[in-house]
Amino acid sequence: MNRTFSLLFYIKRSKPQPDGTVPVYIRITIDGKRAEIASKRNVIADTWNPEAQKVKGTTEDVRSLNSYFKSLERQLFDAYGKLLEKNKQVTAEMLKNVFTGVEEKQRMFISIFEEHNRQVEKLIGKEFTKSTHYKYNTTLKHCKDFLRWKYKLKDISIKEFDHAFITDFEFFLKSEKNCDHNTVAKYIKHVKKIINSCLANGWLTTDPFRNYKIKIRQVNREFLSDAELTTIQEKRFTTARLELVKDIFVFSCFTGLAYIDVFKLTPANIVIGIDGERWIYTTRQKTDTISHIPLLPAALAIIEKYSAHPKVVNENRLLPVLSNQKMNAYLKELADLCAITKELTFHIARHTFATTVTLNNDVPIETVSKMLGHKSIRTTQHYAKLLDKKVSLDMATLRQKLNPVLSAIKGKKAK
Repeated sequence: MNRTFSLLFYIKRSKPQPDGTVPVYIRITIDGKRAEIASKRNVIADTWNPEAQKVKGTTEDVRSLNSYFKSLERQLFDAYGKLLEKNKQVTAEMLKNVFTGVEEKQRMFISIFEEHNRQVEKLIGKEFTKSTHYKYNTTLKHCKDFLRWKYKLKDISIKEFDHAFITDFEFFLKSEKNCDHNTVAKYIKHVKKIINSCLANGWLTTDPFRNYKIKIRQVNREFLSDAELTTIQEKRFTTARLELVKDIFVFSCFTGLAYIDVFKLTPANIVIGIDGERWIYTTRQKTDTISHIPLLPAALAIIEKYSAHPKVVNENRLLPVLSNQKMNAYLKELADLCAITKELTFHIARHTFATTVTLNNDVPIETVSKMLGHKSIRTTQHYAKLLDKKVSLDMATLRQKLNPVLSAIKGKKAK
């Protein structure tokens, strides 16, 4: 509901008329937002009483003019009351349009979403990545499919976008598109961004997401154990493609870089760090955050191994990385040959760096978070699965600390 509503009749001295008069305007203010309406009447500036919001004098013309202003005030209050009956919240612009007979422009959900995606596309490389644009387009496609499936429509007014629309869209994604819960949550997050834009622009007055919540469920992120990582490192392949895939994967295990970030590395990304050792200085494509990673011996050895590779020399690459599709396909073959039962994907390398390589070797989570290029340490905590080995070592240390205390307590009881 609206908290405040007021009308103010005032003269516009900045718009003098040829006959020396000035126009009278009406300012509508609802919840701090304003709209103006011309009263279509002019007065002599010196005869206007701003406190009383009327013309000074008692002549018939003055009484008629003031009566007209009073009539406009009543009409506006009546229009406001009728709008309140239809809407939970009324805006100043809405009241102005009803009063002046201007039909409010229909804002359509799909059209707004399409315009949003066009703007995102123009800002690729500045504020957004190609991946982000692709994800928004995928969400838009699902919205179009949902409208056809549920309403047999190509578009819908945002005024009709309500809580039921969101819950039905969630059901559609899970039942018809077979999306898992977390994927659905991400699609709905994109839709919410569009609705928030509509709210900010005043096109919507009530937030349809107000009583709706969907949370990302924590998933078990696969990673390689020490033994599995060692098995892959020591495995020698007779085919060059599998040997290459193994090396690129191991490189990611010891740097924590995602596929796209490894793919775009060039020799210019290798710098001498504050410790005099070689580091990777890069920016994560997914989040556009800076990531500085000291190069471990295993990663350095792989860079040196491929320094003379034709792709590295001719294309200014740090490593001759294959396409993501080929990498993941060959990793499945690699896993079979190494007798690893986990479903091996390139992203498991990043998880392995976060757990097996760093946290399991007592690297503080704050340091790991910085190297991974995370904006929040909470994101790192999803990767930061402590292995049983680490838990066992920590508890053994605790036992050693507690044993003398327990022995002393038992000694006192024996006495």
